[in-house]
Amino acid sequence: MPVISNPQEFNEEDLFLDLRSALGIPLYLKCEGLNFAGSIKQKAAVAMVEAAERAGLLGPGSIIVESSSGNLGVALSMVAASRGYGFLCVTDSRCNLATRRLMEAFGAQVHTVTDPTPDGGLLGARLDHVRRTVAADSRYVWLNQYLNPNNWQAHYRTTAPAIARQFPGLDVLFVGAGTTGTLMGCARWFREHRPYVRIVAVDSVGSVAFGAEPGTRMIPGLGAGVRPPMLDESLVDEVVHVPEADTVRMCHRLAARGFLLGGSTGTVVSAAAGWLAGQESAGRALTAVGISPDLGERYLDTVYQTNWVQELYGPEALEFAAGIVPEPA
Repeated sequence: MPVISNPQEFNEEDLFLDLRSALGIPLYLKCEGLNFAGSIKQKAAVAMVEAAERAGLLGPGSIIVESSSGNLGVALSMVAASRGYGFLCVTDSRCNLATRRLMEAFGAQVHTVTDPTPDGGLLGARLDHVRRTVAADSRYVWLNQYLNPNNWQAHYRTTAPAIARQFPGLDVLFVGAGTTGTLMGCARWFREHRPYVRIVAVDSVGSVAFGAEPGTRMIPGLGAGVRPPMLDESLVDEVVHVPEADTVRMCHRLAARGFLLGGSTGTVVSAAAGWLAGQESAGRALTAVGISPDLGERYLDTVYQTNWVQELYGPEALEFAAGIVPEPA
């Protein structure tokens, strides 16, 4: 039984969900939502804060500031509270209400931008606000998850080796792309240690991370309005783009089987389901793992809220595995 003194000391690393019995998908899902921050972002938050402390950038009176669509903001709120720092999260209108309330419960301040920049969208607006804040007050320390190597190194040290331990015969790994910290950390580790493992990046339709056309995205977590600076496409074998309506459908399919998981998870599982179906039709049986960044409680007002879903994606987005199709209102 683990006994801890600080919330960041606990992270469930070895829980995997076999989706074959639940959904008929030959995929193992690494569940990263069982820690005190509630998401995989706890790893990056701890790594970046500890590196800033070692470098002497954080000390008494410091206020951490970071741009986040939600999960990293919650993780940094928790770490800042446990270490005695202030924290300002700069987010945007896509951030879930539950996520904002979680950050505020930890004592964080939350600033929400609503007007996108012409070139960088809402992410560009968030970054502009962070830069102005840091320039105006020396107490603020920007960890910059988009360029900070401790972001990807956290997953190089922990996430990828944990997957490799459980699945020595792994053939393909599906990883969602946001800042690409998780993607790059895992891709680098497997390139160095098991180069035969195929790395499939999962992105949202409307994200420009891999050079696709920009479009409206309403579900936080995956995707980017500007190209992620730490992305190295040479480490990625394939990219699968998933429409948000398919993300919602997959989240509801999982919930219908008793697994309430987040929007990023629905995107990753949707991408993997389609990709693996193509392999099965070609007669290939593969060992596949996808990464599930968080659980679903933070999405109750969006992905799991019927009116929100129908307004954005139509009633057909609420189809799920049982074959039940809601009648249009």
